[in-house]
Amino acid sequence: MRNPYDVLGVPKGASEADIKKAYRKLAKDFHPDRNKDDVKAKDRFAEANSAYEILGDSEKRKQFDRGEIDADGRPRASGFEGFSGGFGGGGRSSGFDFENMARSRQGGMGGGMGGGGMGEDIFSHIFGEAFRAGGAGPGGARQAAKGEDVAAELSVSLEQVASEEKLRLALPTGREVDVVIPRGVEDGQTIRLRGLGQSAGPRGEPGDALLTIRIRPHPRFTVDGADLRTNVEVPLEDAVLGGMIRVPTLTGAVEMKMPPMTSSGRTFRLRGKGLPKKDGTRGDLFATTAITLPENEDPILTDFARGRRAKAA
Repeated sequence: MRNPYDVLGVPKGASEADIKKAYRKLAKDFHPDRNKDDVKAKDRFAEANSAYEILGDSEKRKQFDRGEIDADGRPRASGFEGFSGGFGGGGRSSGFDFENMARSRQGGMGGGMGGGGMGEDIFSHIFGEAFRAGGAGPGGARQAAKGEDVAAELSVSLEQVASEEKLRLALPTGREVDVVIPRGVEDGQTIRLRGLGQSAGPRGEPGDALLTIRIRPHPRFTVDGADLRTNVEVPLEDAVLGGMIRVPTLTGAVEMKMPPMTSSGRTFRLRGKGLPKKDGTRGDLFATTAITLPENEDPILTDFARGRRAKAA
């Protein structure tokens, strides 16, 4: 894959907010649902998701910036700097006899390269599948192509996001899988489920499933990042005298102490009553007061209000 910074079109020093904004724009423009007949858009969508998997994760981004992983998130080979001058020279040795291994690949051990000789196995073990896929077999044979990615959507409630619930999902391939809603997920975010796409045959690697999360609107709460906002009705007497009021949360109502003479529209913060974040902490709940009057006329309250009006005149 290309450099993830180039894919998202952001500089190396871009903030998390800028990276998220760039990813969202690309995901929206190239989503398969909006470009059903455009193969290039599908590829761009998958590429944007792969880039965001690196840059949207602070630890992976640091690893990439340090050169510890490549653009696909795979660890880079290290510890072989001493061999830049060739196999037989006076460079440093790390304990591997590349010259003898090279001779073994020519027939000295295990029958040479044909049939997967020991030399190939050793090199494949050291350098990973990239060595085998890069033409290590007879005639430079490569692995079979990767299967196609598939797109799917998962509609979830705020309660399910808050509880990090495990949900059953039917993929376009006909396969059913259990999906745990990840921490810090946002509406419209696309998650890559590796190896759950179309099959590429017995020797090929399967594609991935690109799962877009849709968070359903809630009748009581609105979402602000990992924070939630809600309105709470407060009887007039509690607003004037203060007291304990019950505030709804996604995990059940809690009691909150409200000070005397609280005006309508005042907002209180309930820490840790929001949605889960990637780091394991939770956002907050902001409750805004809405003072309510008695449904029926209250003579005492009416006389009080008249006296206040007369005094102010």
